[in-house]
Amino acid sequence: MPRFSVIVPAFRVQAYLHACLDSVLAQSFKDYEIVVVDDCSPDACGPIADEYARRDHRVTALHLPRNTGLGPARNAGMGRAAGDYLIFLDGDDTLLPDALQIIADRIDATGEPDVLMYDYARTYWTGRSVRNVLAAHLDEGGPARFRLTDRPELLQLLMVVWNKAYRRAFIEAEGFTFPPGYYEDTPWTYPVLMSAGSIAVLDAVCVSYRQRRRGNILSTTSEKHFDVFDQYDRVFAFIDSRPELALWRPVIFRRMLDHYSALFASRDRLPHHSRAAFFRRAAASCRRYRTPGAPVPRRALLRHGLLRLGARRTYQALSGAQRLGGRLRRGSAAVRRAVRGVALRAHYRVQSRLPLRSRDAVFAARGGGYTGSPAAIEAKVRELVPGVRTAWICRAADAHTVPTGTRQLAPGSFAHWSALARSAYLVNDAAFDRGLVKRRGQVLLQTHEGTPLRTVGTDLLDRPAAARGTDFEQLLRSVDTWDFSLSANPHSTLVRERAYPSAYLTLEYGSPRNDVYHRTGPADVARLRETLGIPAGSTALLYAPVPRDYRRVQRPALDLERLVRVLGPQFVVLARAPRLADPGGHRAPHPRIIDVSGHRSVETLALASDALITDYASLMFDYVNLDRPVVLHLADVEAYEAARGTYFDITTFPPGIVARGQDELFDIFATDHWRGSRSAQLRAAFRARFCPYDDGYAAERVVRRVFLGETDGLPLPVPSTARRAPSALPSQDGAGAGLRS
Repeated sequence: MPRFSVIVPAFRVQAYLHACLDSVLAQSFKDYEIVVVDDCSPDACGPIADEYARRDHRVTALHLPRNTGLGPARNAGMGRAAGDYLIFLDGDDTLLPDALQIIADRIDATGEPDVLMYDYARTYWTGRSVRNVLAAHLDEGGPARFRLTDRPELLQLLMVVWNKAYRRAFIEAEGFTFPPGYYEDTPWTYPVLMSAGSIAVLDAVCVSYRQRRRGNILSTTSEKHFDVFDQYDRVFAFIDSRPELALWRPVIFRRMLDHYSALFASRDRLPHHSRAAFFRRAAASCRRYRTPGAPVPRRALLRHGLLRLGARRTYQALSGAQRLGGRLRRGSAAVRRAVRGVALRAHYRVQSRLPLRSRDAVFAARGGGYTGSPAAIEAKVRELVPGVRTAWICRAADAHTVPTGTRQLAPGSFAHWSALARSAYLVNDAAFDRGLVKRRGQVLLQTHEGTPLRTVGTDLLDRPAAARGTDFEQLLRSVDTWDFSLSANPHSTLVRERAYPSAYLTLEYGSPRNDVYHRTGPADVARLRETLGIPAGSTALLYAPVPRDYRRVQRPALDLERLVRVLGPQFVVLARAPRLADPGGHRAPHPRIIDVSGHRSVETLALASDALITDYASLMFDYVNLDRPVVLHLADVEAYEAARGTYFDITTFPPGIVARGQDELFDIFATDHWRGSRSAQLRAAFRARFCPYDDGYAAERVVRRVFLGETDGLPLPVPSTARRAPSALPSQDGAGAGLRS
């Protein structure tokens, strides 16, 4: 007897059925059967089901002699099911990887409940995926098993069949089946949840709910939407047959009102000529089943009252007024934004005619937080330049990262534009607002974001996938405002002077953001690790990949949960990944995976880690300053090179060991190859080529040249043989043991 019976009804879903069935067959959990019910589909669903049944003995293809609808098709599938638990999956939806394993684990952990509820994400044709907004109701805190009366808020979740696993013995004992018609989930889910002796929840996205542009039954204009009245008749008949369920009548009544209102408000479901009849039926149903007692939100009180009274014209007038009010509010907001924009531009023009403030300097970094080379330079300016007044452009969310002695400027504020107009020095690692008009006497320093491996600037002209609509004319106008371009090494100088052609002066002084690596002691590193929650004695791997230009939607390139399972309990992963299409994917993060994606300071993460796993990130050029292992995961190097392009072949001159696939990466760590002598040799050669000036004094050289005007007597780069040892880990027993090869 299999653990799960996955029942897949199929009707007019030939374009999606392969993906649906593949998502089940690819599960890591293998104890299941699939029952595909071909509901006499006129397309290729039947042959597709037969093909899968021939290929895998766990697949059964069931062909119905006539089209019966979704409910009866599911009943037919249940008739063939032999699993301990029933899972329903529509033919155009998919299971997420490892979903069955996660469901099985939760069922075992909660003592085999009658019903297990799990989460889903809506997936759109663009590839965008959005998790259920009510996911908080699936919080696993509290008792592992409970009755619906203990957590009635679960009825606020989408009342569909496919976000739950059902114990088959419970379903058969209660005699639950699906009725015919639209909205067949309604008289199934409510009775099942009300009757269940035990319910458990799983806070994990297990189903990808496809949002089809066209063809979805419930978005089809048809009078079959009147079936909703019969379905609620069945729900209330079930409640009436069991007196102990009477307490649920007020709740179901309110849910019914909300459902009717939503259907009537939808403009693509009911034929125009039948809308009046639908409203009359809804009003009659409301009068028949009216049961006061359930709380109703204030915004819905009037709508529910009009529905019960059958006041259709008043109801429609109210809805029209609400829509008009929404449009007026949006229009008013747009007018306010336009007026403010005009006022800001006028303010900037006035400020631009006032004298420059020779001791004022404005700093900013990509992302808004106080970080990177601009932050290192700003701190050194306050240290070395008397009487300077510095300001940092940041949003309110990043204000806490800015030192107390530095003025904060909210982007787009009047103070922000005043500072841009009147400050003598402007420093950024990206671009200032395109409305900036550089004045005579202003000095603009562009620090950039590290050493370029990936193609940048005008070199992207023939790479549209990476350029993504870049306005190259605006880019060059911005470049023409630069007085100084900071460079970390000769490679960066040559690349940027070609990719950003203009008359600026290149300062090949090193990377100020790397100064911290040479000035942070073991005790400080220990505090950073503790702040990030890295357990004492653990080996921390910083995982920092880059987005893929050739993908509209980002997908995870590395299975981090599998990685920590392979590596064992002594390893933790600091995950700094780009935003993915997966909206949270599986359950709460693995305890040995620490999500640091929102952390503003990558330098802090680097200092706290024992090794780096990346692909094409410029962080690798900085990280080798620490003399800690780097591993490159380059599973898609050919595709990446074709879409984005790189300035040299990173596979032939890497900063550490290269893995061309996930399994190879696991082997590199399992065999300790990641921190062996070969890794140390590659790291040393990479550091010699790309970090000739990174000695802890780069920010001082920049400040003395740009802010103090010194051209002689600048701190000379310290030879690599005489440099202070990079920041060591706090202990060489445990996490640090053997890492410095």
